[in-house]
Amino acid sequence: MTRNRASLGYLTRRLSGCALAIAMALSPALAADQSAETASRVVAIGGSVTEIIHELGQQHRLVARDTTSQFPDSVTRLPDVGYMRALSPEGVLSVDPDLIIALEGSGPPETIEVLERASVPIVFVPETYDGEGVAAKIEAVGEALGVTAAAAAMAERVEADIAAARDLAAASGRQPLVMFILTVQDGRIMASGTGTAADGIITLAGGRNVIDAYEGYRQLTDEAIIEAAPDVILMMDRGGAQGTAPTDLTTIPAIASTPAGAEGRIIHMNGSYLLGFGPRTASAVRDLAASLHAETVGE
Repeated sequence: MTRNRASLGYLTRRLSGCALAIAMALSPALAADQSAETASRVVAIGGSVTEIIHELGQQHRLVARDTTSQFPDSVTRLPDVGYMRALSPEGVLSVDPDLIIALEGSGPPETIEVLERASVPIVFVPETYDGEGVAAKIEAVGEALGVTAAAAAMAERVEADIAAARDLAAASGRQPLVMFILTVQDGRIMASGTGTAADGIITLAGGRNVIDAYEGYRQLTDEAIIEAAPDVILMMDRGGAQGTAPTDLTTIPAIASTPAGAEGRIIHMNGSYLLGFGPRTASAVRDLAASLHAETVGE
């Protein structure tokens, strides 16, 4: 079985000349599995994938979703097959899917191998953290479901909306320094570097990620936090016991020593909304930009 790690629509966005000719030559292989287009028992892996399927009006084909798929609320009534990076083949196969649409990076690899051996078609949706990346995700999902025209129209609309939100955020000419904190455990701060969804949304919203010396997420030393001197701290609002209240952060000496900590400039936003990079991203950019500039006004 062919593993479709990206749709043809995604490839054609990024290839030209000879490479594009090769991609077009491969198109019959990408389109060969017609069961993917007529699938009626679809498992969605990745919150943005699930949101796109709903936005395309194809939610009636969903039979299960992963733990990160929490929007819209109706999706939570579907069976949960587990966290996208820690899937078990038994959980996925228990809902008898005839198509799996998974965000790139879903796994682990051992589970994917078992699913492939079970001859379940799997389409992997590419992810990059910008407007073009969101459009490519929409096109990939639309192609997998056989609704390419609707997906193309949606992709164009969403990409334009994100671009407009980005331009509006940049209009002030100011660029607040932002630190995105993923977790706080026993006073230890795990923060985002470059190449993450957090880095992408901060950039779109007109901020600058103060942690640019590494990619991904790492624990920061107290010295690194103080030296970074963020104007604003951004966190996911996880809710419940996982949440971290602003007052908790300001009791950490290194955080309290920063402009953000000293002034209590800490923004909490819903994680899937903020970092999902799906149909709601333009709204998230506008909301984050408004909060960033409200927090740092007058500086």
